[in-house]
Amino acid sequence: MTLPPPPHLPFFVYGTLRPGEPNHELFLRGRTAREEPARMTGLKLYEGPGYPYAVEEGRGVVSGELVTARPELYGELLAALDQLEDCVPGDPRSLYQRLARRAVRESDGIPVRAWVYVAAPAVAARLRARGTPIESGDWLTRR
Repeated sequence: MTLPPPPHLPFFVYGTLRPGEPNHELFLRGRTAREEPARMTGLKLYEGPGYPYAVEEGRGVVSGELVTARPELYGELLAALDQLEDCVPGDPRSLYQRLARRAVRESDGIPVRAWVYVAAPAVAARLRARGTPIESGDWLTRR
């Protein structure tokens, strides 16, 4: 089955892709048109093995960055992030799934539809059962 191409949405990043974190330099440097602080509701963060997982949970709030790709690099960046996040759309063995959700820009409170990588259903169930939540909702303040 061939999936239609995804819409060109910005990405909401909350872990190792945030500025100052290792994957920001590797995957985002030079590929973005804009990066701005944002938050996303309906998610809860959990510790992973060196990176966080966002799990869909109604009352949580996660802090992160809204990253807009340079238009000419959008397809390349989307493919690179899907590979980094072990996200194969439609594959239940993926660690993450990419979903379109509403983020809110910190600067002006305006909601923006964005891609976010959340724990795939099987991973999310394990995290809810025995994972370690990041209560602040902010990966950068967990240390």
